[in-house]
Amino acid sequence: MTTFSSSWRGLPRPALLGLLLFFCAGFADGALMPFFPLWASSEADIPVGAIGLLFGCYAGGELVAAPLVGGIADRIGRRPVLIVSSIGVGCGFIALFFVHGVAATAIVLVLTGMCESVLHPTILTAIADVTEPSAHPHWFSMARVSSGAGQILGPACGALLALISVDAVFLAAGGMLILGGIVMLAALDETIGSGRATANDHGEREEEEALSALLPAFRDGRLARLLLWVVLFEISGNWIEAVIPLYAQDAGTLSPSGIGTLFAYAAALTVGLQMLVSRFAETRSALWLTAGAGLSTIAAFALLAASPAMLSLIAAVSLCSVAQMLVGPLVPTAVNALAPAARRASYMAASSVATDLKDSLGPSVGTALYALAPRLPWIAGIPLVAIASLGLGVAIGRARPSAATSEASLDAEVARPEKTPIWSSRPAMEEQS
Repeated sequence: MTTFSSSWRGLPRPALLGLLLFFCAGFADGALMPFFPLWASSEADIPVGAIGLLFGCYAGGELVAAPLVGGIADRIGRRPVLIVSSIGVGCGFIALFFVHGVAATAIVLVLTGMCESVLHPTILTAIADVTEPSAHPHWFSMARVSSGAGQILGPACGALLALISVDAVFLAAGGMLILGGIVMLAALDETIGSGRATANDHGEREEEEALSALLPAFRDGRLARLLLWVVLFEISGNWIEAVIPLYAQDAGTLSPSGIGTLFAYAAALTVGLQMLVSRFAETRSALWLTAGAGLSTIAAFALLAASPAMLSLIAAVSLCSVAQMLVGPLVPTAVNALAPAARRASYMAASSVATDLKDSLGPSVGTALYALAPRLPWIAGIPLVAIASLGLGVAIGRARPSAATSEASLDAEVARPEKTPIWSSRPAMEEQS
């Protein structure tokens, strides 16, 4: 706790505000997502097999918007993007309280997803702007802790509101994000010119600003391969959040309030252990960490396939939380390492496309499999996780060494601009000797 407190105090102000916005977003997601399947099936009269399609509308809005506005924070700044996107998502969640029917809900979710497409990647970009590259894994872990803290209060608040009306959770979720947007408006300074985004990046800013410039995944093969494995790994992991509410309710194991409490517990586990796991992970290879995450997720699926009992549910969400603690900070760190400083937001936005695909395909596939057989998502997820975790470890491992090399070269050029370049220092030393 002492280390955590000192690290918190040492953060630059924009990064602190970024963590606060992560908390608000985590609260909104925690309050809304566990109860959305219950609301859809009980109050909106939507068939179980079609619930995933509504999740897909939300992610679909993100997918539509990401290529068009994903890199806009590199052009107009982080501050206006964070203000507009957080308030826009908050208004979208509140609108769900007033709409009914599949068509109206789908339209609201698409528009909300379009606003959300730039929220999380821009927060990460702002944090990366004002922190050292070598410390990014630590700060991205802090972001997960902040989001997890919100996801503790979100489901807990949602569980209380669900006793009154499941619709009421939309008001709480939206109100928290609007509050976050107001705080950004009042207190956030622009970070686009901070840190490594110096004069050397000016030429890159003047490059082509066409659509292809906002889609680095199509130009950077390393990023595309990395994100492919991220999508495969996260699709099955998303089934925990999308399928467990239906699985537990149909089995008579948990009530809606109990489901909210279960996900609040999972978030509390992340808050309590994330920094400890991150410290442990500093000395481990990417492949080791992703393999450990894969084994944890496979064990969770095996427990769920065996039984929907309370102990199985608690153990499963615990194991999946540990898996996300291992992998979560690795992905944005690897993406940021591959990104030129003037294209950070674009690269982070491209990585958010992977998350959007996960949020779209994960619930759709998971609930469709569940409609066929309650245990089918867990059985089908085991081989998918095994393959994806190994591929993800290899892809992250290839990104991290190249980042370290690039960073060392940049440091040497900044410190000794008129001396021998670092890549020729060894021959020079040999010549002197």
